[in-house]
Amino acid sequence: MVAKTLFGFEDILANELRNLGAMDVEKGVRVVTFVGDKGFMYKANLGLRTAIKILKPIKSFRIAREEDLYKNVKNIKWENYLKPEGSLAVDATVHHSIFTHSQYTALKTKDAIVDRFRENNGTRPNIDLRFPDIKVNVHIDRQRCTISLDTSGESLHRRGYKTATNIAPINEVLAAGLIMMSGWDGQSDFMDPMCGSGTILAEAAMIACDIPPNLMRKEFAFERWEDWDVDLFEKIEESLLKKTHDFHHKIFGYDKSPSAIKKAKENIKNAHLDEFIHIQHEDFFKTQKAGSDKLHMVFNPPYGERLENLNVEEFYGNIGTTLKHGYPNTNAWLVTSNLEALKFVGLRPSRKIKVFNAKLEARLVKYEMYEGSRKAKKQSN
Repeated sequence: MVAKTLFGFEDILANELRNLGAMDVEKGVRVVTFVGDKGFMYKANLGLRTAIKILKPIKSFRIAREEDLYKNVKNIKWENYLKPEGSLAVDATVHHSIFTHSQYTALKTKDAIVDRFRENNGTRPNIDLRFPDIKVNVHIDRQRCTISLDTSGESLHRRGYKTATNIAPINEVLAAGLIMMSGWDGQSDFMDPMCGSGTILAEAAMIACDIPPNLMRKEFAFERWEDWDVDLFEKIEESLLKKTHDFHHKIFGYDKSPSAIKKAKENIKNAHLDEFIHIQHEDFFKTQKAGSDKLHMVFNPPYGERLENLNVEEFYGNIGTTLKHGYPNTNAWLVTSNLEALKFVGLRPSRKIKVFNAKLEARLVKYEMYEGSRKAKKQSN
């Protein structure tokens, strides 16, 4: 099987797969391949935090000219996967000199499947782009074509807990990946000082308690398949739920926008995480850390369309000042696609990791705020 992910998250996803029990895990670019049975396919969809899709390849073949696609697709025993009166959707990704247009490739694939049914049964499946019984994925890379079934359906970042969002909300898979990249292990308090609609907070709580991220989803694509095994699925769900555990620290979020606070509280409640997460209406720049315990911070400051009325230099300068003077003993991680703005923070990052926020190149940056100065820290060692 193939798990698709975001650029830069391949290592994290490979580790997640190994921890869940996948075999033969191999990293590619934005994908990780692995081997598992039907039960593991259910488990991967329920339990992976950094996967966008799980694809199950059913045939792979060489492709030199257009006819090769139609002929090979038509030869697949589609009746094993779909009833003649069922419905399907096809999507394609292409890197080929002949097949240069993904929509055309998807159309040719659909024709081949439909023609097989028409010739064998006299009836043909319908096309349903929203709720198909099977979703077929075509991947052509140079001379190799792989036909897969999409086991997930809607992208796995749609966890099911978010009903309210702000402008430019962070994607749930991106949020989970950034938190995992930051090395947070649930052994300290966690904070998002600009929490927006609460995505980073929700993902952090699920990581801390080992809650499967996709329990709240309404449906996976495999639930419409001919071999859907509801008893097996419920067993897998139960085994994952048994591994959840309590969390003995605090997770809290601030935002200065009352509407953001309202949305965040709604989403956290939907996710049944309100016992772990405390959300307050606060302007981060007017706050300071309570207590001396270690704090782990991950946040996504406003950028692009959310920055229209902001002075970037002043805003990012205030981030640096607030961290320096108000947040000792804190590991602060922020992600931004405004690479220029980082210069105004006025602190030296101890790490910078290249990531992508949608199509925007971004940086995940770490600032280590010591108790007292860095110099004092070194002298005490």
